[in-house]
Amino acid sequence: MRNLIITPNMAQNRERMNQYAEEAVIVEEASKNVKHFIEANTEEATLNHLQHECITPVFSKDNELTINHAAFIETIQEAASSFFNGETIDTPEIRVSHVIKGRIPEAIRKPANQLLESDKTIYYERAAFSIDIPTIYETVGGNKLNLSIVGVRAYNQMNLYSKKSPELFRLAIGFKNQVCCNMCIFTNGYKEDLRVSNTSELYRSALELFNNYNPAKHLHLMQSLGNTSMSEHQFCQILGKMRLYQCLPSGYQKSLPRMLLTDTQINSVAKAYINDENFSSFGNDLNMWKFYNLLTGANKSSYIDSFLDRSLNATEMTVGINAALHGDERYQWFID
Repeated sequence: MRNLIITPNMAQNRERMNQYAEEAVIVEEASKNVKHFIEANTEEATLNHLQHECITPVFSKDNELTINHAAFIETIQEAASSFFNGETIDTPEIRVSHVIKGRIPEAIRKPANQLLESDKTIYYERAAFSIDIPTIYETVGGNKLNLSIVGVRAYNQMNLYSKKSPELFRLAIGFKNQVCCNMCIFTNGYKEDLRVSNTSELYRSALELFNNYNPAKHLHLMQSLGNTSMSEHQFCQILGKMRLYQCLPSGYQKSLPRMLLTDTQINSVAKAYINDENFSSFGNDLNMWKFYNLLTGANKSSYIDSFLDRSLNATEMTVGINAALHGDERYQWFID
């Protein structure tokens, strides 16, 4: 298969993507007020709120500023606008969680019920955002997929009690299923351990990720999933093995491919198999494209700090089980 790398002027190169992707059709977009790329315990936030109403944490030993959530989002926006020049770049959808509350020095002795809004300080321990590029899209399994950039920041995974050191970010580029807002992440579209000291380094790393990502290969992979189906018996077998996986002795578990979904999320996969309006297949064979979306849909209940790792793992699990159904041995344990 010929490799295809996204170039900055994607509008001129989209024809090449069609070699591996079926002809795009317009699918009515779901209401953004109802469906989000991540749910869990998150709430919506605006960039303006993060810029003007939230404080910036510091490294306590030298009082050096961290790169705050707003700066992270703005930097990736700028990198996307530069790399995808000529394309439409949507406003980021931002989700935050684990609010850290404080108060200004003048309000230290005030009772809580007498605090004014101007007395309070807040920031969010965790933030995630999604930036859609709706002019780069294809259709897979009857679902419209928009190219999307997703970033994750979690202060709880850093040591803020030390001196300033390179800061941890997670950044991914992939496709978002517009029917359900499920994120589809591929290996060369994800940086799980992106450590930078300033926004200039962050900008360069984002451009590098965009350049290395191969959208045609990703689309071809997702389209091929629709060519394989499993029976309901095989699906139940896989769910049972996924539940069993959590209880295996650590040594035995390490000999198997990793599986990051929780028991609660596996239960969600089972319920969606019966009830999901887009991907249910109760009583029928289940194709691997639908199975993939059952996994990515369940992943939307992950906390922000584990969301992208589990998104990638959903791809690993689906591709591995798909290969096992064709005789490959690596994921055979899940279907035996």
